[in-house]
Amino acid sequence: MMDLADLTRVGPGTPMGTMMRQYWVPAAKSSELKADGDPVRLMLLGEKLIAFRNSEGQVGVLDHRCPHRCASLFLGRNEEGGIRCVYHGWKFDVTGRCVDMPSVPAHQDFKEKVHAKAYRTAERNGLIWVYMGDAAEPPPLPVIEANLVGDCEIWCLQRDCNWLQALEGDIDTSHVGFLHVGSLKPDDLADDHPMRPTVLDRSPEYAVANTEWGTMYGGYRPNDDGLRSWRVAHFMFPFWTQTPNNRFASRAIARAWVPMDDEHSMLFDITCGVDEGNPAYSSTRKTGEPLFAPFEYAPASTDWFGRWRCVDDRRNDWGIDRELQRNGGQYTGIPNITMQDQAVTESMGPIVGHSYEHLSPTDQMIARTRRRLLLATQALREQGTLPPGVQNADVFFGARAGSFLHDPAVPLEKAYDAQLEKAVRWSQDDTMV
Repeated sequence: MMDLADLTRVGPGTPMGTMMRQYWVPAAKSSELKADGDPVRLMLLGEKLIAFRNSEGQVGVLDHRCPHRCASLFLGRNEEGGIRCVYHGWKFDVTGRCVDMPSVPAHQDFKEKVHAKAYRTAERNGLIWVYMGDAAEPPPLPVIEANLVGDCEIWCLQRDCNWLQALEGDIDTSHVGFLHVGSLKPDDLADDHPMRPTVLDRSPEYAVANTEWGTMYGGYRPNDDGLRSWRVAHFMFPFWTQTPNNRFASRAIARAWVPMDDEHSMLFDITCGVDEGNPAYSSTRKTGEPLFAPFEYAPASTDWFGRWRCVDDRRNDWGIDRELQRNGGQYTGIPNITMQDQAVTESMGPIVGHSYEHLSPTDQMIARTRRRLLLATQALREQGTLPPGVQNADVFFGARAGSFLHDPAVPLEKAYDAQLEKAVRWSQDDTMV
């Protein structure tokens, strides 16, 4: 019988690692790789890989070890359609095929028998995807609305903890009233601000449902105009969330919590919209003062964990300012909303000990999502049943997150469908529908 610990292990051969390898995995922003440019180290699902873009612009993702003597191909020369190992000059194309073996006499050449371990890749709207499974034909890319738009906004951030505890912060709406807006009063925000209902009532109730793509919740509370405030969010297999801070009708979001290994994850945040941007990052008080300060990236390094790191981390207590905490400027004393989440999830340790938890009614979405993951992973391992969304990739298009007001007599699913029908949406050819 599987348990929660099995959900945190993602290496080759593990039940969760096997389940995740059924899907396309976001690996890097397209802008990180230049034609004939420097190779980039990637850590994905516990595997050390290198990525490069060849002379024709195609992306290769290979095991970093040269199949000759295991020197790292990160040191290689990206040249003329392939990457050449600097140890003995063997050269490999983006499929891993050895195309040159100059250190071996011509009559002893056997390059047609040598392949570096390589994974299939795809690109869509600024994102590089990798398929690490063993199916002869990869499944279709997931139809995730935010990544269907050519000018979608993508930013990344590495988090030093297990992917599951990072993801669970996104599907917990009751923390918002404290961690993010605990120092605010209703009069600090405009009447139509999407976070104002949270400030009015910091103890939401929940409606939770299974979906074709994973799980959905609606955190609800009364608004002061008599309507019900909904904050709707999703978990989408295998590691995607949609958070509820957007205005539901006008903006799409998707966040991938990609496991680098068991103790590090990479966030890919993708948004598109017709409004002013995600209120979680662009919000102001009535006075025009920003609610949250920006964060600063640390200089990138070429280390396995050197990309998309923040200046603030556990070494400086995530930039906490105790005076700011005491004087009410920020409830946490941490000025940036993303770093507030970063601090609490990393403070749990690399992999949280679930035996210490005491879940409450506001943790229904977390409990439901864990169960969905456990059952899907167990079904794949024991019956070979493919998990949701692998072959039916269109199901992800049914998910849209955000905040809205609705008639309090209408239950979640009906309120959601009514709002979805009115929302601005994007199709696969970048057009709004």
